[in-house]
Amino acid sequence: MKTIFSGIQPSGVITLGNYIGAMKQFVELQNEYNCYFCIVDQHAITVPQDRLELRKNIRSLAALYLAVGIDPNKATLFIQSEVPAHAQAGWMLQCIAYIGELERMTQFKDKSAGKEAVSAGLLTYPPLMAADILLYSTDIVPVGEDQKQHIELTRDLAERFNKRYGEIFTIPEARIPKVGARIMSLAEPTKKMSKSDPNKKAFITLLDDAKTIEKKIKSAVTDSDGIIKHDKENKPGITNLLNIYSILANKTIDELQKEYEGKGYGEFKADLAQVIIDTLTPIQEKYYNLMESDLLDQVLDEGAEKANKVANKMLKKMENAMGLGRKRKK
Repeated sequence: MKTIFSGIQPSGVITLGNYIGAMKQFVELQNEYNCYFCIVDQHAITVPQDRLELRKNIRSLAALYLAVGIDPNKATLFIQSEVPAHAQAGWMLQCIAYIGELERMTQFKDKSAGKEAVSAGLLTYPPLMAADILLYSTDIVPVGEDQKQHIELTRDLAERFNKRYGEIFTIPEARIPKVGARIMSLAEPTKKMSKSDPNKKAFITLLDDAKTIEKKIKSAVTDSDGIIKHDKENKPGITNLLNIYSILANKTIDELQKEYEGKGYGEFKADLAQVIIDTLTPIQEKYYNLMESDLLDQVLDEGAEKANKVANKMLKKMENAMGLGRKRKK
């Protein structure tokens, strides 16, 4: 079986965009691949975090992974900081990364724009992300379009390491879904949906209640012509809502356009809100049960143990290749 690695930051409640672009596909992928799903808490601290809030978010994200359908008997679920090899390998890869290529990262430019000061970690976290992936001999990394640049850098670092120190790493490939890789903001449909958006109407979280979902979809930005048509350039708002509807209801865009031909945005939005509610209600029920159970810690303990075994093996290969530490007598 080929190996898949994916990480999500515990920096707030997961959005519908995260679910559609990532977690929904994880449930399908775990049946076909050797999957590692990581809660990347060390990435979260590249920007200031409240200590107690971060701890809460880590546990919450783990519960959501299981609630959406990740099976710990099929996939390895673990917390990044509980596997020290990630930070160690991240430093080693940082030492072969170039400042220029890190400064060119779009996410660094976006997150540092207009700031008086940013952490060094914000600049250098791509090598840590590369370490996350390369430690597990990952073949495929399912990501949204916004992370494609980071996977390209990961490939560059892996190839650079292999060329300098010997063939250690598998060169991973990005897997970007054709539809749903980039669910957009409900308030500004030309921007990606983000949990860090100051406008709470711009995103739906997996834990939003039915009334909140209805309000947010009702207020979602569309346009004035009232025609339900997929047109990314001229109708980004309704196109985004059609994408969400299509994926969650398992209907094609063409089917939806025919179904709502001659109908208004009001009816379309009401139906979409119900589809989202029907999708999220069973997830929320499982989530709240898991948050109260001991099963969550058991799964994370077992996941950390499995991940440590695999990651430490690769870390040792990296250290030997670079000449770190002492050569032990057999």
